[in-house]
Amino acid sequence: MKAKTKSGEGRFAYEGLDRVIHERARLSVLTSLLTNPKGLTFGDLKQLCALTDGNLSRHLSVLEKAKMVEILKGHDRNRPQTICRITANGRRRYLEYLSTLEQVVRDAAKGTKEEPVSSLIPGLAPSRA
Repeated sequence: MKAKTKSGEGRFAYEGLDRVIHERARLSVLTSLLTNPKGLTFGDLKQLCALTDGNLSRHLSVLEKAKMVEILKGHDRNRPQTICRITANGRRRYLEYLSTLEQVVRDAAKGTKEEPVSSLIPGLAPSRA
């Protein structure tokens, strides 16, 4: 794994992991929107992602600033309604993120085949379960 050196990136972050997406709640939001290309209402998205109004608003703000989602405000039967949709940029970045995660899994699997974990950490003995 290569360390990131850009400002704001995790020192040991895997090369290519998108820090905007990597947060669990935002990953959940993007996954929900990707599987619902016409968009979801704020309420439906809140329920799917198990977030509070404030948490969802904050994560949507980050994603909107990154141009990964669009927020459409309107009315349905004289009631305010907010629809959230993933953008083409959001879809592209999400798929790139998944590709990087697949590489992380391949690298981890390759690493475990090369030598047992107990040999990687001095003083660690194999379990005798």
